[in-house]
Amino acid sequence: MRRLTASFAALLLLLPAACSTDDKGDDATLKVGLIVSLTGNYAPLGSEDKKSVELAVQQLNDAGGVLGRKVELIVRDDKSQPEQSVLSFNELKGNEVVAVIGSPFSNSALATIPQVDRAKIPYVSLTPADEQIKPLHPYVFVVPATSATYADRILQYYQAQKISKVAVAHDNRSSYANAGAAGMEAKAAQYGITLVAGEQFQTSTTEFSAVINNIKTSGAQALTVWATGAPAVAFAKQYTAAGAGLPLMFTGAQASTLWLKPAGAAAEGVFVASSIAVVGDALPAGAQKTAIDELATPFTAAHGYPPPQFAADGYTGFKLLTAAIKAAGGTEPEKIQKAFEGLTLTTPNGTYHYSATDHAGLTADYISINVVKGGKFEATDWARSKLTAVAGG
Repeated sequence: MRRLTASFAALLLLLPAACSTDDKGDDATLKVGLIVSLTGNYAPLGSEDKKSVELAVQQLNDAGGVLGRKVELIVRDDKSQPEQSVLSFNELKGNEVVAVIGSPFSNSALATIPQVDRAKIPYVSLTPADEQIKPLHPYVFVVPATSATYADRILQYYQAQKISKVAVAHDNRSSYANAGAAGMEAKAAQYGITLVAGEQFQTSTTEFSAVINNIKTSGAQALTVWATGAPAVAFAKQYTAAGAGLPLMFTGAQASTLWLKPAGAAAEGVFVASSIAVVGDALPAGAQKTAIDELATPFTAAHGYPPPQFAADGYTGFKLLTAAIKAAGGTEPEKIQKAFEGLTLTTPNGTYHYSATDHAGLTADYISINVVKGGKFEATDWARSKLTAVAGG
């Protein structure tokens, strides 16, 4: 009996050590969740996010991981449906991920955030919708420049070009597009700009003749369109065919060959606002260009085209997350959250400065205004002068 008691006691002493090794030991993988749209309307966004996050994971693991642990990426498809994003988040939470990199579809991210608030798991969002940070959600950190930040940069460009009357058209079913249109309306006056037309359409819209005709008679000197996916291709083609004659501006959602190729000749001469990462070739040597090249060189070699906006967002999001984990010195959610709030990091998208009151972290200084020439995005002269200043040239 004494031998049995002694053996049982010894077993109890060993159990905690065994559990610790399995859960937190140096050999255990660090699980990170990734929710992206791989099917449905927003698959073109999510597929690029997935490619770049997988690249970043491979690079990190090849270099030894973070805190001595390799990262295991668990991918879930939100199917371009907000409710599926919620289900995916809950499933990932059950898999004990240390953090989740969230959907590029704004409606999916916004539907998921209440779950994030309850679970208190760091959520790195790949969509720029302003509602994610207004009001502030403690565990939500946004990667792309917000819609309002994009709006501000576009207005800066118009002011520099002495354009004072602007029309706006946007997808009223997209939180991203709604926030962008609202941002332009809120800030136009401070740049001496009047919005002379505000047209709306839906994600499923394929015919834009009425919208284009209204804009042609509005007295506008330029047009900005906020859209994601197929509507932007159809709009560009129909706008060109209508001979509107006004400068046309799209946003970061079109900063991709996934818009360039199907738009074809209709894309020529169109302006597209984007992350600095899309026009890395325009930058002088320095930390910013190096950060872009770390993504662009292997991505282009693997896929045969340069990384689009979405790829830059995914890669940047993973870099930010692992930097926060390293700074936290552990994987406890609250420690990662606090580390994020003190994080400064140069990434392909620019240099982030998160704080307890700023979970966006990126300013308009890192947004480029480009024009399509010969089927490629080229930074405008205005953008080159602005970006050189922040890129260290």
